[in-house]
Amino acid sequence: MKRLLVPSAALLWGLQFAFLNPALALLLVALFDATPAEVGWILAVYNAGGFVASLLVPAYADRAKDYLRPLLACGILTLALSALLAVSTSLPLAVVGLIVLGGPAGVGSSLLFAHLKHSGAGAADVMNTRAIVSFAWVAGPPVATFIMGALGNRAILLALGAVAVLNVVTTAAMISRRRAATVEVRPKSDDPDDGQLFSKTGVAAVVLGFIALQATNSAAVSIMGLFVTQGLGVDVIWAGIALGVSAALEIPALFLIGRLARRFSSRALIASGCFAGIAYYAAMAVVSNPATLIALQVLNAWFFGIVAGVGLTLFQRLIPRPGLASGLYTNTRRLGAIVSGPIIAFGSTTALGYQGVFAACAALTVLALLVILLLGRAPRRVRPKERLAAASGGPASGARPDAID
Repeated sequence: MKRLLVPSAALLWGLQFAFLNPALALLLVALFDATPAEVGWILAVYNAGGFVASLLVPAYADRAKDYLRPLLACGILTLALSALLAVSTSLPLAVVGLIVLGGPAGVGSSLLFAHLKHSGAGAADVMNTRAIVSFAWVAGPPVATFIMGALGNRAILLALGAVAVLNVVTTAAMISRRRAATVEVRPKSDDPDDGQLFSKTGVAAVVLGFIALQATNSAAVSIMGLFVTQGLGVDVIWAGIALGVSAALEIPALFLIGRLARRFSSRALIASGCFAGIAYYAAMAVVSNPATLIALQVLNAWFFGIVAGVGLTLFQRLIPRPGLASGLYTNTRRLGAIVSGPIIAFGSTTALGYQGVFAACAALTVLALLVILLLGRAPRRVRPKERLAAASGGPASGARPDAID
């Protein structure tokens, strides 16, 4: 039973976001009569609040060295948000609720991964847990649309509240388990990169590189419907099939990446993911039929599996504060979504049309890979023999810089 707590929490937090985020725009229109322009700025303000909360709340958890109590608070805030949206008819009140309640509530997933890191979980454990979140995103949106179609729009808020209650119960059980444990023994890390220290420049390079990688994924997902209908000239259902296949393949990809993480360095895995991403985007720029579109999702699943799985564990290794690391990684997704706008605007105005967006994504992925590999690397560590040799002015026998791969 104890072993099921973290996987259950991952599934429930994944379902919470998979229920709310895709349906939020529809709820604002259906329940509060929001105009398209109002939906746009409300979502912008809501995401801005989430950005700030994903820095402040994990920072507090880092100082307290306690991630479960803030996680419990996030579950309670989600329950309060679902109740507010269900009973309110005022759009301004709904907006305040989304900022004050929804922003901090959205940090729950980051806190769960911070708790994993703090409790000594290895890279494989983190990636396996991330795969469960991906499964929730595969199942969540279809289940949400079925609930709304069968029971009405407000019914999804009842489902969201039920998930929040289960999140509270699961988190309370994890807190109780922690209290019962007299001694917590942290397992030895299974990360081949463990122990490497990174400079501020290296950390900044990795952050910028992942913002770029997240931006390419966000741009590709955002234009998939337009690309399928206007670029390929086929029914929009093929866009849904392609995205669904990619999301489904991401789950086994994450489990495989978790096993490979025990043998290969983060940088090697990131390189493999970026090469898959470059191949995917380049092929999408010339694809001409739905069958090839679906087949290419294998490359897309591996690419984003690396970005999602290895990226999270890499941030947790680069930044010694688990909460800040998870929150900062989450924000690369938000910032990437912002950057995706100019990518779409630039790519779609080229002679290639919407295929030009994929060509731009391929070029940006190449740039991100170079930044991560060339700038985001651990500084050379000096062994004691080398220090002695440097002091005496001669070479040390067998001295060499530690390999970082």
